[in-house]
Amino acid sequence: MKSLFCCPLCGAPLDREEQRWSCPNRHSFDRAAAGYVHLLPANKKHSQDPGDDKAMVAARSAFLEKGWYAPLRDALCQAVAEYAANFPDPVLVDSGCGEGYYTAGLFQALSAAELSPQIAGVDLSKAALRRAAKRLPEGEFAVASAYHLPLPDKSADVLVDIFSPLAAGEFARVLRPYGLFCYAVPSARHLWEMKEVLYSNPYENPVKREDYPGFLWRNVREIRYTVDFNSSADIMALFGMTPYAWKTPREGVARLEGLDRLSCQIGFDLHLYQKI
Repeated sequence: MKSLFCCPLCGAPLDREEQRWSCPNRHSFDRAAAGYVHLLPANKKHSQDPGDDKAMVAARSAFLEKGWYAPLRDALCQAVAEYAANFPDPVLVDSGCGEGYYTAGLFQALSAAELSPQIAGVDLSKAALRRAAKRLPEGEFAVASAYHLPLPDKSADVLVDIFSPLAAGEFARVLRPYGLFCYAVPSARHLWEMKEVLYSNPYENPVKREDYPGFLWRNVREIRYTVDFNSSADIMALFGMTPYAWKTPREGVARLEGLDRLSCQIGFDLHLYQKI
C-alpha cells in the first residue's frame, strides 16, 4: 500500500507493509508497535529524545479529553470541512499533531461530510505519537520535523498547524496550488488570569497578522470564551501543557498549586491562508 509519506533520505515514494515502510532505493523504516513510523534522520535530531516528554503529553491529553479546547477544534473542523467540500478524498497534514486530538476531530468531521479523508500527522514526540496512532488508526503518523516534512511536493490539500513550529517554506512546498493552511495562535489575553497568578507583571501575548511567501491570507476566525476550572488537577494539567511550565519561578507555581478554582479567559486566532 502506498504511503502518504516519502522517504526522508532520497524523497522516493514509500510503500507501507505490516512492520515497515520502504522505498525503491532500499531504504526502510520500522513501524513501531504503537503504530507510527520513525522518519527523522539521525543528522536532523537535536537531542536524544526530541519533542514533548511523557509528562507534558499526559498533561495535555488529560486536559484536552475534558473538552476545554473543543471550541477551537470545532472552528478548525468547520473551516477545513468548508474548504474540502469539493474534494472527495482530501489529503490533510497535521504538522505538530501531538497526541492527535485535532487530527482525529478533523478526520471525523470530514468523514461525517461524506468525504474520504487521507490524513498524515507528524511530530517529534514519540510519546505523543503513541497516543495519536491509537486515537486514529486510520491515519498515518511519523516522527519527523516540521522543517523537513517527509512528504512529496504538492501532495496535500490542507495543512494545519495548531500551536506548533511554523515552517512556512515547507508548508508551501507540500501544499497543492490553492491549498488551505490553517494556523492557530493564542490571542492577546489567552490564559490571562493564570498568568496573573504565576507572574508579578504578566504581559499580553503579542498579536500580529503575518504574511508568508507563497501564501495569501484569507481571514481569521476568533475564538473567545471563559472557562471556570473547579479542580486543582485541571488547573495544573493546563499549566503543564503550556510553555510556562518550563520557565515559571517556583513561587509562582506554588501559588497556582494552591488554587482549586480559577476563572480564565481562553482565546485563539485561527488564521486561514491559501497557497498561491
